[in-house]
Amino acid sequence: MNLKYLLTVFVLLMATTLVVAQKDTLQIKNNQDTIVETQKNYKEYNPLAPAKAAFYSAILPGLGQAYNGKYWKIPIAYAGLGVGIYFYLDNDKQYDRYRNAYKSRLAGSKDDEFYVDTNNPRVSTDGLIRAQKFYQRNKEVSLLVTAGIYILNIIDANVDAHLQQFNVNEDLSFKPAVNYDDFSGKTRYGLSLNYNF
Repeated sequence: MNLKYLLTVFVLLMATTLVVAQKDTLQIKNNQDTIVETQKNYKEYNPLAPAKAAFYSAILPGLGQAYNGKYWKIPIAYAGLGVGIYFYLDNDKQYDRYRNAYKSRLAGSKDDEFYVDTNNPRVSTDGLIRAQKFYQRNKEVSLLVTAGIYILNIIDANVDAHLQQFNVNEDLSFKPAVNYDDFSGKTRYGLSLNYNF
């Protein structure tokens, strides 16, 4: 197992947790007036929602995402946990192979799986020790990555529950502004902070 692949999987999972807010509007046209109704693009304030989402994700990964209505994140959480557990079990199996061969050589036996014949070992005793250290290290990294993905699952549910209650509307906006000067013909760039009430 290569550490680079585990880090790549971890970074990809983190990149998928970005949250995007959307605004929904409904326009109704009558013969006399045009009525514009703006629907809320956030949930009513519930101070316990983030704690509930985090608790649900801690009990069963993905349950907090289901509580928030973000069902598409559930397979990502299980894929990340599954990959981490797979690599942990695979490294544990390889570690046990080299450990058993090393114990057998210490006992004086020359019939482990790493011997071509009784006089020529494919892997030396020092090679068995290095392989044990390698797979032990990979086992620990796999366990840390799996725990990190589990914790990231809980944090994602908590933050998502917080952000769903956040009021995002056009009354308060911070956007880039471009001013074109008619006299000099130059463009000036800046930031605009708008507050409407």
